[in-house]
Amino acid sequence: MVKTNITMNLLKIQNLHVSTNNIEIIKGLNLSIEPGEIHAIMGKNGSGKSTLAKVIAGHPTYSITQGTIEFNGKSISETSVEDRALQGIFLAFQYPVEIPGVSNADFLRLAYNNKQKAYGQRELDPLSFFELMNQKVKQVDMDKTFLERNVNEGFSGGEKKKNEILQMTLLNSKFSMLDEIDSGLDIDALKTISSNINTLATNEKSFLIITHYQRILDYIIPHYIHIMKEGKIIYTGDSNTARELEKYGYDSINI
Repeated sequence: MVKTNITMNLLKIQNLHVSTNNIEIIKGLNLSIEPGEIHAIMGKNGSGKSTLAKVIAGHPTYSITQGTIEFNGKSISETSVEDRALQGIFLAFQYPVEIPGVSNADFLRLAYNNKQKAYGQRELDPLSFFELMNQKVKQVDMDKTFLERNVNEGFSGGEKKKNEILQMTLLNSKFSMLDEIDSGLDIDALKTISSNINTLATNEKSFLIITHYQRILDYIIPHYIHIMKEGKIIYTGDSNTARELEKYGYDSINI
């Protein structure tokens, strides 16, 4: 049964139904996440995990046909991607795209300054921003030369994932969704990324980790693990759930 505490929910999803190209993918999903909580979602391919993350972020390909998504007590079902990002929602993509002709530094400064402007805070000039980014790249164990390169262009899989964490660290989002952030990472990169997520975790910030594997959950201990099947959450357990799945597989979840 999915936990539903209505008093402090940062994210609250009720009876969510989502379609794309007239095909229903999310079929009556309920989920609530409070500030400071780390949740993980697991499930077989095609169960709707990535779709859920994209819908929360506001991806225009998907249509909400029924149900509601609330963030900080307000409905975001009709709000734009940009507005959700400014409210503090961040999605680290499973397959980060390359953006030829746009330097990482310019891309990150534009994103950072847009958020600063929205909150009535001081925007940074290129020099001040570069000083800030020198600190941030050290946190995620990236070489500062990556700031001069085009966004994700020529990056390895692991470098792209680190770049996503760099964005998340810079934007300091309230709610971050990590869609298979562990895929394609060697053990050192996994430890670095996990350490950064654990450092960012506070009583005010929440995380939703989408993964197929237990290994990232050995480094980032979730409060709850949800199992998705056919567009619904069919089971919610604690951090031991991933180990049980590793041993017995998804067929052991009989709901």
